[in-house]
Amino acid sequence: MITAMAYLVKQRHRAPAVTSPVPVDPSLPRACVIGAGSSGIAAAKALAAAGVPFDCFEAGSVVGGNWVQDNPNGRSACYETLEINTSGPRMAYSDFPMPADYPAYARHDQVAAYFDAYVDHFALRDRITFDTTVVDVSRAADRTWLVRIEGPAGEETRTYDAVLVANGHHWDPRWPEPAYPGTFDGQQIHAHDYRSAEQLRGRDVVVVGSGNSALDIAVEAGKVARSTVLSQRRGQWVLRKFFLGRPSDQAALPGWLPWWATALKLRIGALTSGNVTRLGLPQPRHAPGQSHPVQSEGIRSALRSGAVTPKPGVDRLEGDHVVFVDGSSAPADLIVWATGYRVSFPFLDPSLVDARDNDLPLWKRTIHPDLPGLYFIGLLQPVGAVMPLAEAQGVWVAETLTGRYVAPPTDEVRRRMAADHERNRRQFYASPRHTMEVDFDHYLWDLDRERRRGAARAATSRMPSGAVPGTPD
Repeated sequence: MITAMAYLVKQRHRAPAVTSPVPVDPSLPRACVIGAGSSGIAAAKALAAAGVPFDCFEAGSVVGGNWVQDNPNGRSACYETLEINTSGPRMAYSDFPMPADYPAYARHDQVAAYFDAYVDHFALRDRITFDTTVVDVSRAADRTWLVRIEGPAGEETRTYDAVLVANGHHWDPRWPEPAYPGTFDGQQIHAHDYRSAEQLRGRDVVVVGSGNSALDIAVEAGKVARSTVLSQRRGQWVLRKFFLGRPSDQAALPGWLPWWATALKLRIGALTSGNVTRLGLPQPRHAPGQSHPVQSEGIRSALRSGAVTPKPGVDRLEGDHVVFVDGSSAPADLIVWATGYRVSFPFLDPSLVDARDNDLPLWKRTIHPDLPGLYFIGLLQPVGAVMPLAEAQGVWVAETLTGRYVAPPTDEVRRRMAADHERNRRQFYASPRHTMEVDFDHYLWDLDRERRRGAARAATSRMPSGAVPGTPD
């Protein structure tokens, strides 16, 4: 079970129940949602429940984003053995539980079916425009947003008071920069293009990376490849998915523990899982809880059996071999670079939104104080699942657009944003993968507190004529 605090926090963040269609209120600001993945559909549901007029554009023909294998939008990194790393109850939306017969860690096809069911349950499908790509978002002189789209009917530009960006952040592959020296005679792919073990069968495979995808791919390669090497430049604490027969993220802790109990849970998980350094992987240079969790049930047995050979970081490429920093080498005809992703917004001019090195400071990972009316949904990397956090963000934005929430002055927003950024910087080691890292339970608690404060401000404030409700002044 989750901690008492986490349960109470989630209850406070429970999305408004929708028992019948909510009429659209044309007097409210008009919004655009970009993307119909897990974050986009949560945002769309929150807007629909609040009566906010909106359009949702999805480049593909289905909902579910990254959880749909071979998604027609061409951006999914989903592979055959992918399953969630957060247990179902911790991943589910607050008012739509996952089916009771799902396993503790659902498969990608089950997760995709869950998103489909969510969209149909809340009657959202007809509110989504499929096969339509947002190609440009820009600010108009009157502070509205111009959204240019391309779809089956051609190209057009629409005007909105608010834009909710939910295009995901696991679709633009980040390759090693600079590239490793030397030449390679074999094939190189990014983990984004990995789909099944058939790509690995009978080959000499080198997997480079230390995240969840790297370990998943290495384990599968160990079953079917001629040889498998897992190359890691930096060690990670590899947690098990189960503890005493239960999903690890549901392990009980005393309910009075504050939000930082998550770090304690990760430390306990690391200690009980055992240090993979004894199996040849690098010793982590950080404490448990100072990095995004890495989980694997199969990597230990693969290393013990010799199916996967551990190696340090890559030094150079030499034809049909990869040479590592310790001077050793391994034969290879396939390198899988599991080296993460860039945060990308191809529809936003970089002069407007700069996410170099994946670093885009936002207030509560949602609001850019210089760009009123522009919101980011799901642009965070939680120690836990994104979905409940994206749901809470969507509800917050809906409250903002309906005037039920009013933000504090911009200078206060900046101060608090800087304080949040500094806290996260201290908690997690410096890396592009940690620029968006947040603690699941603390984030929900903190956002709930701010929403209540904003509701109190809304009750006593008067909105200037023509302003978008709830945005910083």
